[in-house]
Parts: sequence; structure tokens; C-alpha cells
Amino acid sequence: MEKFAEVKFKQLEQEIEPYKAILAKASDTILEQDVSMYPIFVVHQQTIEVGIPIAVPNEQKGKWSINASTLEEFVAKQLIQAEKLENFKKIYKNPESFLCLFILSDLGATFAFIPRV
Repeated sequence: MEKFAEVKFKQLEQEIEPYKAILAKASDTILEQDVSMYPIFVVHQQTIEVGIPIAVPNEQKGKWSINASTLEEFVAKQLIQAEKLENFKKIYKNPESFLCLFILSDLGATFAFIPRV
């Protein structure tokens, strides 16, 4: 099962590649406007009520929708429990180098960090 998940993640990473520029720009905006020090991008294929839509599926880019959110919204909506907040901050990677993705897929829901470039 672990190998299957690894293959699926590599496939997803390739599918996200065309979105990286818009994600990096949105991350920079969130940081520069002091919205949050912890941008999170929700990668999904269903209707969700988290974040602001910044990318929708199309033939050129792929099948994923992506919403821009923040750690603060995840805590407010209880997607991350308040008592796990400090642990999450410890594993959160530098947003100037990495994009934090919350991926909702057929494998379930998971966080992943991918390089911005």
C-alpha cells in the first residue's frame, strides 16, 4: 500500500506542476500582506468550503481545483485541532521555498510540502 501511495503522490506532484506559478504568487501575496505566515493550498476535486478558489480544472492545466487558505482558517474550521497547532508549526516548511498542500483525493486527506520551483 505504501508503494501505491508513493506512486500516486508522484503522479499528483506532476499534475500540480502547471499550477506552481499561481500557487507561488498566491503564497507571496498571503505573506506580503501579512494575512498569515502559514499559507496552505487545498488541492481537491469536490466542492469544499475552505479557502478562496485560485485555480479550477481545465484542459490545459489538469483536473484539480485549488483554494488558497491559511493555518488560521484550518484551526478556525477545526481541520487542525488547536492543541496540534504548535506541532504543525514545527513541521511547516519555509513558504519561500515550499508550498504546503492539503490534498483531498481518493487516498484520503493529507498534507504535503513540495518545492516551489
